[in-house]
Amino acid sequence: MSKNYGCERLVELMRRLHAPDGCPWDREQTHESLKRYLIEEAYEFIEAVDNHDPEHQKEELGDLLLQIVFHAVIAEEAGEYNMNDIVEGIVTKLERRHPHVFGKCDVSSANEVAINWDEIKREEKKERQASAIAGIPTSLPALLYANKLQSRAAKVGFDWDDVGGAIEKITEELDELKEARTGSGRVEEELGDLLFTVVNVARHFDIDPELALKGTSNKFERRFRYMEQHAADMNTTLSAMSLPEKDALWDQAKETGIN
Repeated sequence: MSKNYGCERLVELMRRLHAPDGCPWDREQTHESLKRYLIEEAYEFIEAVDNHDPEHQKEELGDLLLQIVFHAVIAEEAGEYNMNDIVEGIVTKLERRHPHVFGKCDVSSANEVAINWDEIKREEKKERQASAIAGIPTSLPALLYANKLQSRAAKVGFDWDDVGGAIEKITEELDELKEARTGSGRVEEELGDLLFTVVNVARHFDIDPELALKGTSNKFERRFRYMEQHAADMNTTLSAMSLPEKDALWDQAKETGIN
């Protein structure tokens, strides 16, 4: 039977590691130095979810929790906040944003819950933020950042009436990219405009562009590995094959149903 550990034990362990006579590496860490680890652990958990691997999910959630506690201990030593403050803050926020559970507000669907949630968020931030797009972290992955910007703008009516307008915009941006390629030199800017428009189309289809691109990248990886294996079976390598030969292997991978 597994032991019942609360978060307190993990906090105490991190305090010990971060103490003057604790771990030299842990003592050197700061919020800034730990940023990349927090992002990496989040993505590793997502990969475990995609792989439907509960054991791996459990492990990665532990690693992610460690990062949160690590930041809390660093802040505690600086006299800024501690783990209790973090938990109290999110509990208070959840209670405030669920008046249909903890208050007297009535809702009949998940969509109404989402509408109320957004309205409460707007009220919370009204005094601090005047802009409809304020508060979106600029450090988000680019596709996610673009999606959030567009979603916020759409809530105040700045949006295409339907997906058709966004799709037509793709053609326009593609033409501008082609023009930039032949003379203006603004290729990077026009490519960014094209990607931003593709995100807009994804949003109208209610598709997460990050997940869509990840799925396509995974598909490419599986087909490319198929090509490498078949090249090896023919006692050669992809780099030694001609482009038409590579294209033939790619088509073969598609025909076998590798998706």
